[in-house]
Amino acid sequence: MSVYDKIFKPKVYTLPNGKTVEKKASRVPVYCIIIFLMCALSVKVTGFDMKILTTRIGQFFVILGDMFPPNMGFMEKVWSPLFDTIKMSLLGSVLGALLSVPFAMLASTNVCPNKIVVSVVRVMFSLIRTLPTLVTALVATLVFGLGTLAGTFAIAVFSFAYIGKLTYEEIETVDMGAFEAMEAMGATKARAFISAIVPQVLPFYLSNCLFNFEGNVRYAAVLGYVGAGGIGLVLNEKISWREYSSVGTMLVALFVAVFIIESISRMLRKKLV
Repeated sequence: MSVYDKIFKPKVYTLPNGKTVEKKASRVPVYCIIIFLMCALSVKVTGFDMKILTTRIGQFFVILGDMFPPNMGFMEKVWSPLFDTIKMSLLGSVLGALLSVPFAMLASTNVCPNKIVVSVVRVMFSLIRTLPTLVTALVATLVFGLGTLAGTFAIAVFSFAYIGKLTYEEIETVDMGAFEAMEAMGATKARAFISAIVPQVLPFYLSNCLFNFEGNVRYAAVLGYVGAGGIGLVLNEKISWREYSSVGTMLVALFVAVFIIESISRMLRKKLV
C-alpha cells in the first residue's frame, strides 16, 4: 500500500454475494494541487505580472499593424537571404541526418551488444539535444565567422541528435530475424544491417528527415540574430531600425516559403507511410 493510500484510505464496499471490494481515493485533487503550486512558484520566479500584460498587450497589435500592408518594394532584397536560409536548412538537415545513422546503430541494443558503447552514444545524443540551437550557432559564429556556414553547422548538430535518437529507437523495434539469419550465413554486421534492417527503418527515417527539414527552415530564420546568416540577419536589422513594413514583407515571404515546403513534405511523408 502506497503512502497516499495510507493517508486517504480506500473505501470498502460489500457486494450482495458477500465479497468486499476496495475503491481507492482519486489522486486527481493531489495532482491539481501540485500543478497549482508549481504555477504559483513559476509566477514568483519569473516575475510574471498580469497587470503589465493586460496594459501593454495592445502595443503588440500596434506593431503588428505597422507591418501591414508590407513594403513590397523591399521584396527584391528578401529573396537572396530567404534562399540562403532554405539552403543552409537543407544542407544542415542532410548532413546531420546522414551522420546520425552509424551512431544510431551504435546506440541500438539489438545491433550493438556492447552496453558501454550504447550508453556512451545515448548520453552523447542527450547532451547534444540539450544544447539550444541558438547557443550552438553563437559558438559556431566564433569558430567559423559570421555567415551561413555557422548556421549550417548549428542545424546539422541539431539534426544529428534529433534524427539519431528517433532512428535508434525505431531500430530497436524492428524484426531481427533476417538480421540474425544473415549474420549466421557469414555476412558482416554492416552488410546484415543494410540488407535486413534498413528496408524496415527507411520509410520512418525519411519521414523524420522531411519533418526535421521543414522545422529547420523555421528555426533557421532566428539564427540570424546571432550572426549565422540567412533572413534572420536582415530581420534583426529591420526590427532594430523599426522598419516594420519591411519586417512584414519578410514575414510574408517566410510564411509562403514554409507553407510550400510543409505541403510538399506532408505529401511525401504520406507516400512513405
